[in-house]
Amino acid sequence: MSDSEQPGFVLWDWPVRLIHWVIVLLLPASWWTAEEGYLTVHQWLGLTLLVLVLTRLCWGFLGSPQARFRDFLRGPRTVLAYLRGAPSATPGHNPAGGWSVVLLWLLLLAQALTGTVNSDDVLYTGPFYYVFDSSIADALAELHEPIFKLILAFVAFHVGAVVFYERRRDQRLLKPMLTGRAEGREGTGPSQPLYKAIILALVLAALLWGLMELAPEPPPAFYW
Repeated sequence: MSDSEQPGFVLWDWPVRLIHWVIVLLLPASWWTAEEGYLTVHQWLGLTLLVLVLTRLCWGFLGSPQARFRDFLRGPRTVLAYLRGAPSATPGHNPAGGWSVVLLWLLLLAQALTGTVNSDDVLYTGPFYYVFDSSIADALAELHEPIFKLILAFVAFHVGAVVFYERRRDQRLLKPMLTGRAEGREGTGPSQPLYKAIILALVLAALLWGLMELAPEPPPAFYW
């Protein structure tokens, strides 16, 4: 799948858009399956989230120009100058928005990772629970719910920022995340094809599966 059918470079490539919207679907699905006790499904949704977030982080080094960290991560002086009214130097994430999305990705990563060491001692045990001493695993698992609450707060902030920019600054943020293109803004170079991100995601999924296969098994329940 290519973004090069129309003139000009796209702002957001296919991998950025697909990962974004799949995560949007995964978050409520993960919450619902946990609330309803579908823990096996919840685990697989969490592992899918982990692979997607890792893919997006890697895409920050390998992806299209506006997907790369070097395009939108700036130092504190640039962020403060932007907040005081200075223009953004890139058509992609502005200096403040760039750091906020990175923080959200890191929270999602922490949420997925703490889920792999979670256990209710009855129906569910994460695939990496026995990698650690039980006290360490339990301490990490205790962070799972508070991190989710932080994610909800950041999602609310993110949605609020989109509404603010759409309504008050007349800057379209939603449409580019759907179509890849925005009026008055173009990418600064050709986009990377979707198949490269798919290969990357499959490699990361295979590595995760391998680590799960190598993880210690639960101890036997009875000794003879």
